[in-house]
Amino acid sequence: MAIVGFQSTTLLDFPGKMACTVFLAGCQFRCPWCHNWELIDGRPLDAMPVEDLADFLKKRKGLLEGVCFTGGEPLMARELEGLMGLAKREGYAVKLDTNGLLTDRLQDLVRRGLVDYVAMDIKNCPNRYAETVGLKQLNMEGIEESIRFLMSGPVDYEFRTTLINQFHDEKGIRAMGEWLTGADRLFLQAFEMADHVPDRSLVPPGREKIQGYREILKTYIGKVEVRNE
Repeated sequence: MAIVGFQSTTLLDFPGKMACTVFLAGCQFRCPWCHNWELIDGRPLDAMPVEDLADFLKKRKGLLEGVCFTGGEPLMARELEGLMGLAKREGYAVKLDTNGLLTDRLQDLVRRGLVDYVAMDIKNCPNRYAETVGLKQLNMEGIEESIRFLMSGPVDYEFRTTLINQFHDEKGIRAMGEWLTGADRLFLQAFEMADHVPDRSLVPPGREKIQGYREILKTYIGKVEVRNE
């Protein structure tokens, strides 16, 4: 079973909606700054039966508006389509968090009307992507195609980047902006240390540096905002 975590109420995960969040296991990346490392590093996890989610969604109709699917990388979960269908049948809007690597799956779910909002992580500029996600090398084709697909307008979306001093600098931010030229919106957030983060040496940039990055990115992207100042 792919459901390995559940948050019954969130005002933060789905812009403009009160929602719940479903956590799914597995990820292709090994980001050294990941907050959900326990979902991908092989630790035993407690599964949530689909029936329990179904009961919850029935009971919360009229109180909640949306269901967020996150991970890990939720597109890896074979159960995702069914879970999204369950949420849609109960009248909920569906948000998907993704790294964009599985672009065929992303595009299929969007085109079938199972997704209302996509939040895609942009980890860094292309030439530092593999390093930032903890891999020696990475084929970027899927990520680049997902970016093009979302920017073509089939579904409401956002790009988002977690800023870390060890991985981001002015040169890379400018290259990232050029790469995302024409995107509707990008949200920046400073890295925050958490219990399961594997690399305890990482630190966020200061507020002044983050605002400098924002000013650079605003020349390429329609809307650039900082989330956790």
